[in-house]
Amino acid sequence: MCGRFTLRTPTETIADLFEGVEFPEMTANFNIAPTQSVAAIRQPALPTSKEFSWLRWGLLPSWATDIKMGARMINARCETIQEKPAFRAAFKKRRCLILADGFYEWQATPTGKQPIYIYRKDEQPFGMAGLWETNSQIASTPMETCTVITTTANPLVAPIHDRMPVILPAEHFEQWLDSAFEDATALQSLLKPYAAEKMSTRAVSRNVNKVGYNQADCLAPTATQGELF
Repeated sequence: MCGRFTLRTPTETIADLFEGVEFPEMTANFNIAPTQSVAAIRQPALPTSKEFSWLRWGLLPSWATDIKMGARMINARCETIQEKPAFRAAFKKRRCLILADGFYEWQATPTGKQPIYIYRKDEQPFGMAGLWETNSQIASTPMETCTVITTTANPLVAPIHDRMPVILPAEHFEQWLDSAFEDATALQSLLKPYAAEKMSTRAVSRNVNKVGYNQADCLAPTATQGELF
């Protein structure tokens, strides 16, 4: 799964990935949690070009009437998104990229669960495949929400968790975001584990366990890799 992630890269570096998209100035976030607003790129409808949006993390389908449903919809398994009523319409027309530069999983150890930070070796930002929806049933103003799509873990992540977010290579951004593109087989083929050899991990501070704690020391190394695996 993907339950926490980071976006600490300077805004101008992120903007270089998406030519023509206007970005607000974003502050570094070291502990993004469900129900918070996340930075996303989407293409709502042709001929609309790609746009930046803040989306609430935890997808609420258009027909949902209980906001608590979103807490159960922070992730969507790639294997079932074409079947699940909550996701299948968004998979056809409302795909997005959720911006990140690393994510956390937790490794069982004799002293308790140890948070592990997982990121690209080059420490560059990336886009996680996501879906978004608009819900007008719950609040007086429409709520725009999203979910992170997950896939099976690559060999690096597998000892920590059996799932990981789908990290899309930049060459697949256009096809994934194209709201007019509806070839389900082609879209499904994009939802693969990111190459293990391009990623790194490290054990970090248990401060990240605290929802709402958002300081740089979330990423402070706390143990050697050999002590954990």
